[in-house]
Amino acid sequence: MNTIPLLLYLAAGIVYAAHFVTRNVTVGRSGTALLAVGALGHTFVIGMQTMAAGHVPIAGTTQAISTFVWLLALAYLYMEMTTEERALGVFIVPLLVALQLIRALNPTVEKRVPILESLWFGVHVASLLFAYASFALACVVGITYVLLFKEIKAKHLGFFYTRLPSLDSLDLMNARTVTLGWVFLTVGVVVGTIWATQARNGPVFDLRVQAMSLADPKILGAVICWSVYSFALYARRLGWGGKRAAYLSAIGFAIVLFNFVPVGYFLTRSHNFGG
Repeated sequence: MNTIPLLLYLAAGIVYAAHFVTRNVTVGRSGTALLAVGALGHTFVIGMQTMAAGHVPIAGTTQAISTFVWLLALAYLYMEMTTEERALGVFIVPLLVALQLIRALNPTVEKRVPILESLWFGVHVASLLFAYASFALACVVGITYVLLFKEIKAKHLGFFYTRLPSLDSLDLMNARTVTLGWVFLTVGVVVGTIWATQARNGPVFDLRVQAMSLADPKILGAVICWSVYSFALYARRLGWGGKRAAYLSAIGFAIVLFNFVPVGYFLTRSHNFGG
């Protein structure tokens, strides 16, 4: 079933690319429609897996990646609705395709282990996935800001200048998405700490929970992410808007993605709960 949203995202990505080149309004609307159908199909898939397993599939890294893709698709569609701007789809949708491919190659929904049956755990993971989706948008907005800035600085106004929003609009979008992501990341880290403390002292013994400490790469990575984005917010008060804020967004999301995928699969001892 995970192949269905993958193919729809792929088709949307191709149409968004055509829209970026041609700037044809009808083609752009077709890309939005395909992405919306893909997100709807993804909602159906996650709903079916939730009903089959008895829980939302977010416990393992692969399952969490798929839910992250779904949230990012919805967040981008919301951005389109509020800004009437479709130029960023050509940058966002390839990320959806690449990450959903991981899920399509490993569609299994493993049974949740007893120690994860906690509301705190659900809030912890959901908050982090919302944060990651916001940071992904901020990263793409930041990259497009730099591309447009370089074109304007070189005084070769053309490809990006005629296709992207203004620098001020991109900078504002970057600031809002980073702020929103930082709020969700903070909630996720705090709630995760509460859950881990309760789980460690609870009746169920689990070596992975006992291994949760700052020495674990996954947790250390989360702290580094929080520090980078906290600095990004503080730096804006010091006048670090525009290009420097864009670079910080790209660096921050690179750390998020590294911590989410390779660290989640291969390096952590405390966050491998299956799938």
